[in-house]
Amino acid sequence: MGRFKLSLALILTVLLLVLVLQNAGPVETRIFFKSFVLPQALLLLATAGAGFALGVLATLIFLKNR
Repeated sequence: MGRFKLSLALILTVLLLVLVLQNAGPVETRIFFKSFVLPQALLLLATAGAGFALGVLATLIFLKNR
């Protein structure tokens, strides 16, 4: 089971990198009242990282409450 999870994580990481590298153009992003222009790849990586961090945090909270 551990090999399966590792393989799945590797495949998803490669797919994420392909997606990020294909979207390198600048985009305008608004957060509340502030506007930023940054590469779409950076925005995708930041969003994926935030999702991963929230997933780890939720797992840790769930395991602590068990």
